[in-house]
Amino acid sequence: MDEGREPWSYLDRAAELMARSRSVLDMDTGGGEKLLSLRDHWPARVVATEDYPPNFELASGRLSPLGATVVRVALSDTALMPFATGEFDLVLNRHAAFNPDEVARILAPGGSFLTQQVHGMWAWDLLAAFDAAPQRPDATPEKYVPLLEAAGLASEALEEWEGRLVFADVGAIVYYLKATPWEVPGFTVRTHLRYLLALQERLEVGEELGFHAAKYLIEARNP
Repeated sequence: MDEGREPWSYLDRAAELMARSRSVLDMDTGGGEKLLSLRDHWPARVVATEDYPPNFELASGRLSPLGATVVRVALSDTALMPFATGEFDLVLNRHAAFNPDEVARILAPGGSFLTQQVHGMWAWDLLAAFDAAPQRPDATPEKYVPLLEAAGLASEALEEWEGRLVFADVGAIVYYLKATPWEVPGFTVRTHLRYLLALQERLEVGEELGFHAAKYLIEARNP
């Protein structure tokens, strides 16, 4: 699988914002890999959230010995977070759900919110090849920028990118769909064999197995 690369660096911008922060929250940190890659830029207080049990254990084991706090939190567009009003100078979010009102609430005056998101129409044409459709097609900057502004944050930057997600063979698509089970719910090779064979036919007549890819980055500030 060859995924095009967005023209910005989320991690570089996160490092710049950390340099002027005293506290940071990393939402849905996964196993803590990205936060660890920013270790040299950590402010005095570092907190991360994660809900998936294996990742929570992994992140706790990696981050806690370094002085970070890992909190079990399930994120969504409406979820409340167990943090005080104005608790963080910086809130980071890479590919995770967020409640704009809660982000605004927990940001200190002058604090920043930085999020990189996968566009809601990501790989819509790949999903269509399996008679599936994006589950959150409205996960777009057109939705979230106004919501963040309505919550009281000022937009600082918006960057958008569209590219291609290209697979060398059908086996790579199988691997991808098994790794992202929410894309085509219930996917197995047996139940979706006819769709896979149709993709194989496309490949054999010389057609590229390339599909739509899109991401966006939003930076907002609490005035």
